[in-house]
This record gives sequence, C-alpha cells and structure tokens, in this order.
Amino acid sequence: MEGDQALKPISPFVFLSEEIIFTILDCLDEDPQTKKSFSLVCKSFHSIESHHRKSLKPLYIELISRILNRYPQIHHVDFTYCPRAEDEVLVSISSAYRSTLRSINLSRSRFFTHVGLSSLAGKCWGLVELDLSNATELTDAQAAAIAEAKNLEKLWMARCKLVSDMGVGCIAVGCKKLRLICLKWCVRVTDLGVGLIARKCKDIQSLDLSYLLITEKCLAPILQLQQLKELILVECPGIDDEGIRTLKEGCKSLEVLNISKCHNISNVGLFSLINGAERLSHLSLAYGSAVTADFAKCLYKLSGLKSIKLDGCLVTFSTMKAIGDWCVSLKELSLCKCSGVTDEGISYIAQRLVLLQKLDITCCQKITYASIDSITKSCTTLTSLRMEACSMVPEEAIVLIGQRCQSLEEMDITDNNINDAGLESILRCSELVSLKLGVCLNITDCRLSSVGVYCQKLKELDLYRCMAITDVGITAIANGCPALEMINMAYCDQVTDCSLICLSQCLQLKALEIRGCPCVSSVGLSAIATNCKQLTVLDIKKCCNIDDTGMVSLARCSQYLKQINLSYCPVTDVGLLALASISRMQNMTILHVTGLTSNGILAALLAFRGLMKVKLHISFKSLIPRSVFSVMEHRGCTFHWRNKAFQVETDPKGWLLHLPRHEG
Repeated sequence: MEGDQALKPISPFVFLSEEIIFTILDCLDEDPQTKKSFSLVCKSFHSIESHHRKSLKPLYIELISRILNRYPQIHHVDFTYCPRAEDEVLVSISSAYRSTLRSINLSRSRFFTHVGLSSLAGKCWGLVELDLSNATELTDAQAAAIAEAKNLEKLWMARCKLVSDMGVGCIAVGCKKLRLICLKWCVRVTDLGVGLIARKCKDIQSLDLSYLLITEKCLAPILQLQQLKELILVECPGIDDEGIRTLKEGCKSLEVLNISKCHNISNVGLFSLINGAERLSHLSLAYGSAVTADFAKCLYKLSGLKSIKLDGCLVTFSTMKAIGDWCVSLKELSLCKCSGVTDEGISYIAQRLVLLQKLDITCCQKITYASIDSITKSCTTLTSLRMEACSMVPEEAIVLIGQRCQSLEEMDITDNNINDAGLESILRCSELVSLKLGVCLNITDCRLSSVGVYCQKLKELDLYRCMAITDVGITAIANGCPALEMINMAYCDQVTDCSLICLSQCLQLKALEIRGCPCVSSVGLSAIATNCKQLTVLDIKKCCNIDDTGMVSLARCSQYLKQINLSYCPVTDVGLLALASISRMQNMTILHVTGLTSNGILAALLAFRGLMKVKLHISFKSLIPRSVFSVMEHRGCTFHWRNKAFQVETDPKGWLLHLPRHEG
C-alpha cells in the first residue's frame, strides 16, 4: 500500500503559485467553456477560478445570489442577458462588490428604480462606468440617484426619454468627474441641462447630444471645455448658422465632430464651429446640407484631418478639389450615396490622397473605369474599399483592384459587374478579412474555390443571391478559411446539406444566413449545431426542409444562440418548445410557420426565460391570453406584431434586381 502511494502521480499545478495560475487563466478569457472546464477539474481549481474571475454576465437573474457567493472579486457586471433587474438584485450586487465593482451594464434591463440605483451609486465607491441606455422608463428621481456616484467617469443614457433637465442637473452636480456622457434621444433635455453638464463637469472628453432640441445657447459652455475631444450632434434641428455665428471661438481640444443630419448647419456654421479646432481629425457631415465650394474655407485650417464622412450629401467637383488640396493626410473618406461624385472628382482626390486607407463610394453610380483606375494607381495602401452598387464600373476595372491594392482587408463589391476574372484578381489580396459579393450573378464555383486557397484569413463572406454558387464553392471556402465567423448564402438555391456539413469545420462560425435555400435540411443544420458551438445568429427563413429535428439539434448544442428567424419553416410546437432550452435566446421571428398552434406558442413563450423580442403574426394576438402577455412583459419581453400576407417567391433567381432602372 505504501508503495502504491509513493507511485501516485502528483499534479504539476501543486508547485505553481496562484499568481502563475492566474496568468494561465488570463489566456482563457475569450473561451468561457474552457474556463468552466478548468474550474471543474478539482476543488482547488474551482476555488482559484472563482477568485480569478473579474467579470460577470449572468444568464438567469434567479441565480444571482449563488453567483455572488462564488465570485468575490468582480469588477464588471453585464446584465445583457437579463431583461429584468429589480432593485433587490442591484442592492445585492452593491453589497457584495462595494469595494471592487467598477462598471455595470443595464442597457438591456428594466424594472429597477431609484432604490437600486441609489444603492449602486452610494455603496460602490469605485464605480466608474454605468450604462443605462434604453431605460425608457427612467425618471428624474432615478437620475438623481446616480448623482451619488461621485467617482463616475462614463455614463450612457441613450433613449432615457423621461429624464429632463432636473435629472441631468442632479447628475452634473454630483458626478463632477464625468469624462463621457451620452444623452442621445433624451428628448426632454434642453439647453439648461446640457449647459449644467458643461459648467459642472469640466473633465468631459466625449459628449453625445444627438436628437436633442438644443440650440446655440448650450454650445458656448460646451466649446469652452478644455478636455473635450468628441462632440456628437446628430440631427439637432435647433442648431443653425445664425446661432452658431454668435459663438466667439470653437473648441481647441476637439478631435471628433459629428453634425450629421443637421440640415440647418451649412458651411457658414461649420466654419464657426471648427474655428480654432486645430486638432480636429474626424469630421462627419453625413446626410446634411449640400457641401459646396465654400467647404474649402473650412478645410483650409484642418490640414490634420484623418477622416471625413459626407454620406448622402450633395457634393461638387469643387468639394472634391478642396478635400484633395487641403486634406493630404486623410486616411478615411466616405462618399456613400453622395450625388455629384464623378470620375473627375474621384481622380483628383485619388492623386493627392496617397495615404488613404479606407474609401467608401457605395452607390456612386456615375463613376466608371476611370475612377477605379485612379484609385488603384495612387491609393495602393488601401485596407478597406466599399463600392456596392457602382453600376457603371465595368468588369475589367475590378481586375485593377487585385493587381494594385493587395493590402485590402475589407472589400464590398455587392451588386457590381464582377465575373470570375475580376474575382481571380482579387485573390491577390491575401489579407482579406471581409469580402461581400452579394448579387454578383456571374461569380461561379471555379474562382470562389480559389478564395478558400488564397484568402485564408477570411472571417466574413457575403454571397447573398449568388445563384451560380453550389456546394463545390462553399466546400472550398470551408476547407480553406477555418477562421470564418459569418457567411451569408441567402437564396443560393443550389446549396445543399453538403455545404453545411463542410462549414461545420469552421469552429468560429457565429452567424449563418441561409434563408431561401430549399435544398438544405435538418441534417446539415444539425452538423452546424453540433460543431459550431459559438453560433449566435441564425436565419433559416423559407428553408422548407428544416423541421423539428433541426430545432432539437440546436437546443442540444447551440447554447450561445441569441437570434433566430424560422419564418415559413415546417417547424411544429415540438421544435419551438425545444428551442426554449437555449438559455441565451433573446430575439425570435416566427411568421407563417403553419405547423405551430396557439397552444404551442403559448407553452414555448412561457418556457423561454431570457426572451426580449418576439415577432409574431397578428393572427395569434387574440388567441394568446392577456395573462401570458403580462408574464412576458414582466420578464422584460416585447412583442412586435406583423400583418404580412404569406409570400410566394415570385423572383427566385433575382433577375428583377438587374432590370434597367427607369426614372419616374
């Protein structure tokens, strides 16, 4: 017996200090399942992992007391999966982590009041980040409770539509260390509340006031903030040229300015806003006033600009010339859906912006071969090129991209004239991470197969309505791109289970879109579910051969699934009820699933514990008892009723997308 004990193997971890084991656990942070497995090895590992963990993302609010007892050193709590977080929970959190808690995310949670917030703010003296976005029922009393968090540095309150100047004023007085505050869509906040923030919180670096009815009255104190780096004023209709003109000087520390959708601010107002802002590096004027020749006056003093976004604006050659003349350091330019973009303008800026890394010319339908020729000749260090629906660009121009811009990491050529020759050229871009080829009907398996050979870093591939693609091409992608995280094969009607079985080798797959693929079945989906454990988004709408068997496989293996669309599928009550065991499921679309009954839907809804959003056909609304709605709403779930008629595929090959577009 003594000899047997002497030969008993000793774990090497016995000789390692806790600090060294903590370092090992740091390497496992991205894979929660691996860390869970580590903790189940033995009691010692269980204890070590409990003390090492710094962040929590609970699935069920009912288990919070057990979680708090196990993990004593938590810094960050994320309630993204818990739509209902009542005061009792927040009080427990604040009591357990009063000395360690630094941030908490309540952006998807509801039903807490000023009691819970007051406990967090008052007890957790180290709290520096608080996300209350989407708290549409948050009142001034609850906002006032936040003021007790004296060390708070970052606060998000987007869509807190009941909070007024009174609540914001309390926060301004109490939280003087704020460096970031987001008041986007806080529609009751006016100049008074914003002005108090600017006057009391002198360390503000980032301020988001998008969609507020504010005027130039609050801009004066804002522009005097010495540390302000980012100012976001998307769609603030109360700010106009006349008011801005009264301002003496812009903010010298400003680096990022976003005045998108501010139709009352022209080049005149912009000039006043940026006066003295010599550090400005990012400027967004998307979907605003026309950008005319006077734009040059604004750019004259902004030679250090790194990014300009003019999406949806009317631009002229004078605009393009000004950008080319004064912004030679520009690294990012977005002209998405800009009318007025021509070959002349693109060629001019391309020759001068040789440092450009990201270019978006989506829907610039006047540009031709000449533009692509100029871009690829001069901007050879491009890492991102988006040119969806540039219908006048010929196939031979696409070839130039692969020949000259081989550093590309992201490319979007959706709905363009690209054939196998163009795709063959793009294969030289071996650093590609994202490739979008949607509605490119001339792409075949031959060259798509080569993508799997030459673009092995690919993580995102969009093949929406690429009708010529079959299992041959998808198999090559699956074999050659092991890091693939997202693939869209919607309406690729020749794809079968063979493709899904091969894609199941891509263990990092997170999003799969196969709507309108009639040849795939539960066999292929089961392979995906079994092997792709990280799958979070699944669209199987109109997959007529995916039934309950597929749902059962998802329920058994895809516990990270958050969102699913199973409209028009032959799923019955059995399949839907099986999905209810997926603990992270939050968003479901269930339209025209003829195999479902009202009782089946009723049972499934009650079985889902973390559901936040459900889309159902309106015909079920009267069949589900009001008491069930009350239970679901009590859990934090919202219903979206649709009255869409049953859709029959009238254009299965997508030809209507390519008919000549006539005006009028």
